Amino acid sequence: MPRPFVAKIVTANDLLKGDVIYMTDENSWSRNLADARVCFSRQEADELLETALSQQHLVVGPYLAEVKTRNGRAEEPLHFREKFRSLGPSNYFHGKQEQNRQQGAA
Repeated sequence: MPRPFVAKIVTANDLLKGDVIYMTDENSWSRNLADARVCFSRQEADELLETALSQQHLVVGPYLAEVKTRNGRAEEPLHFREKFRSLGPSNYFHGKQEQNRQQGAA
């Protein structure tokens, strides 16, 4: 029996900054997972990935990632790798990690 389809988003890395980014409803890119367009069918996911692949002047390595959803929006990645990527580089605080650290200290 085939595995049921799990909601997916398109993720990649920003070509110039290297940050993890997500394709939005407007076929643009956001650093915020909550902005990601969620695909609820294989066809929709494949079409969105094709759009992302046509934007390789902006992104590196776009691919589909499974997500947990709430009210039709991406809530969190399902795979450990994606959760780890969403936090930003782990070698020192910068980017998203620095932002989260500053918010926690306030």
